Amino acid sequence: MITRPVDPPRPGPGQESVWDYPRPPAVVASGRHVRIVHRGTVIADTRDTLRVLETAGAPVWYLAPADVRLDLLRPSGGGATLCEWKGRATYLDLVLPDGTSVPRVAWRYERPEPGYEALTGRLAFYAGRVDTATVDGELVRPQPGGFYGGWVTDDVIGPIKGEPGTEGW
Repeated sequence: MITRPVDPPRPGPGQESVWDYPRPPAVVASGRHVRIVHRGTVIADTRDTLRVLETAGAPVWYLAPADVRLDLLRPSGGGATLCEWKGRATYLDLVLPDGTSVPRVAWRYERPEPGYEALTGRLAFYAGRVDTATVDGELVRPQPGGFYGGWVTDDVIGPIKGEPGTEGW
């Protein structure tokens, strides 16, 4: 169970509080423009996005595979993880034509659990593992802590799990 911090800040106009997100997580369609670039190569550029919103976490953006450079992604040898809600996630490494690679830059659910079928085959990226990830032109900040793949933008307020002192959330 996640314990709500005492008096989290209330969102202002055009903002969302991660403490108003549901548990279990919700999948919400979004038409916002997402762009991912690494070492000058556009990895993804799309408005076909879904956001997964979960209590205390920054939104995780799932992109349509048709708008991602799949030719630059390879299955990662790092194994899979299991989400209690979404199921088994597999990871992908980014391999650029110059041989540069970024391990476990993205993940996807091939066969998500019931209620999360919309995520099937879509890709989510760690913002901190690429040079640039943007939403509507705003540079994204990675969710604190390194494990979670949420993207923090100015319209999302916390506190957000992953920050120091949030281990029990």
